[in-house]
Amino acid sequence: MENFIVSARKYRPATFNTVVGQSHITNTLKNAIKTEHLAHAFLFCGPRGVGKTTCARILAKTINCTNRTSEVEACDKCESCESFNSGASLNVFELDAASNNSVDDIRNLVDQVRFAPQLGTHKVYIIDEVHMLSSAAFNAFLKTLEEPPKHAIFILATTEKHKIIPTILSRCQIFDFNRIQIDDIANHLAYIAGNENITAEKDALHIIAQKADGALRDACSIFDQIVSFAGNNVTYKAVIDNLNILDYDYYFKVTDAILTENISSALLLFNEILNNGFDGHNFVAGMGEHFRNLLVGKDPETLQLLEVGTNIREKYKEQSAKCSLPILVKGLTILNKTDINYKSSKNQRLQVELALMQLCSLNSIGIETEKKNDIRLKINLSIPQKNSAKAVAEKVETPKGEAITSSIPIQKAAPVAEIATIVKKPIIKTISPSINQHLNSEKKTDKNSIELNEQTNFSQPKNNFTQVQLESVWEKYANSIKEKGKTNLATNLLNKKPQLKENFNIEFTINNKSIEETINEDKIVFLGFLRKELSNYSIQLQLVMNAVEDKANLYTATDRYKRLVEKNPAINTFRQKFDLDLEF
Repeated sequence: MENFIVSARKYRPATFNTVVGQSHITNTLKNAIKTEHLAHAFLFCGPRGVGKTTCARILAKTINCTNRTSEVEACDKCESCESFNSGASLNVFELDAASNNSVDDIRNLVDQVRFAPQLGTHKVYIIDEVHMLSSAAFNAFLKTLEEPPKHAIFILATTEKHKIIPTILSRCQIFDFNRIQIDDIANHLAYIAGNENITAEKDALHIIAQKADGALRDACSIFDQIVSFAGNNVTYKAVIDNLNILDYDYYFKVTDAILTENISSALLLFNEILNNGFDGHNFVAGMGEHFRNLLVGKDPETLQLLEVGTNIREKYKEQSAKCSLPILVKGLTILNKTDINYKSSKNQRLQVELALMQLCSLNSIGIETEKKNDIRLKINLSIPQKNSAKAVAEKVETPKGEAITSSIPIQKAAPVAEIATIVKKPIIKTISPSINQHLNSEKKTDKNSIELNEQTNFSQPKNNFTQVQLESVWEKYANSIKEKGKTNLATNLLNKKPQLKENFNIEFTINNKSIEETINEDKIVFLGFLRKELSNYSIQLQLVMNAVEDKANLYTATDRYKRLVEKNPAINTFRQKFDLDLEF
């Protein structure tokens, strides 16, 4: 059986030009070789599979090449290159610091450094995973690393730069390797597939590149796995089936259900995803990435940030055109919160389903909010700004010498001669609060507030009406609420007739505060009914307390005491002065 060599080894770069995605490093190293400005120590750091050890080997090979090309690459023909390619070079030493991390291992290395090379100009020492060295080994290595012989070059490679002590870092030229871009990995896989006579779809290679997470070695390993699974025809479906990756189509379908506010379809798709063995947390993370891609796809300038295949890129452009910017931003917020709360939730499926319901409701919620904002804006523009005290004064009309123009009774000391009278000055209360009060009151429903705000718009009609018409509409409203079960309120309204005053003010006499509270509970709808039926939106309703209030209205001892204090405040002063308690 022929020995199989994995793609990561078979197609490992042998020259600087074939290194994938690290041009900023290879160009620097080539210029240093060309100008003979080579440092004595290099530190290559970065994530796994990005070419650190590969670049170290290429650098070691190129330094000792006796016949370098015009592009500063090794010739692969000289004696030094041939010995390096066959693994017999005596000028290149590789040390795995993960298994050789003691002081003795470093001492052996230091002892070898003083010997000059037999062939070539430099001896190169490559120490991989250098962060695994012990503190004592690092200290033993310091002097040699700082002042090595002319022929010695050290190349240190690590995935965890933060674990290396600062004294080592200060003695090296540091090169940071980047994660390899998805397009670069996909192009390299396409090159491998072409050499191996394998047919591969571009979308399939992009999925492999994404799964590799910036590591070319991982991408080559996944590619070999897919070839073993699907043969010489690598398709998109074969990749997602073998790697257990959620298909993009599911995200597009769920997004379509969100845009059409189809909660049932979204929940059924999520159930299908769970039945196929996918994790709910991965689905939430994938939906977040999908919404991010839709947001990026809305602007042609940011479209290049989409790291997907050509066909899927077109799908994103098409669907992003259907999505509004507020929905995408709010959707990302919802998905981010769900992602954070998923692990701590005891009912994780419900957590995801609730997020889907909220996403499906984004469109309708946004429309309702816009309507409310438009209504409030129109009201603020149509109503002139007035001083609140002045506005209240304009709304309350003072009866002829009889009323106190306030919603709160003003207590005054009455003369002794007036104590025996049973006539009390009427208290007038307006039933039409200001616009701002209706907008800010938490006790009002949004529907009633909007209705009242629309009614108070000064552009509405102000038709005249008679006392007879007023009584007819009044009786009509009382009968309508009586049929709805509000018998108490209807009886109070029918007991007495309203009185039409000047400037469309309607005066209604009540006997006690309980009737006032009953009417106030329904006052917004009541006032709106009167204005609409009489085609006059300047109507104001005033409640006037009955002028006759006898002792029968003072139900409790507390009420009687307050009545006495109202007539003679000296009683309360007397009680406080002698610190007397009240017994009721």
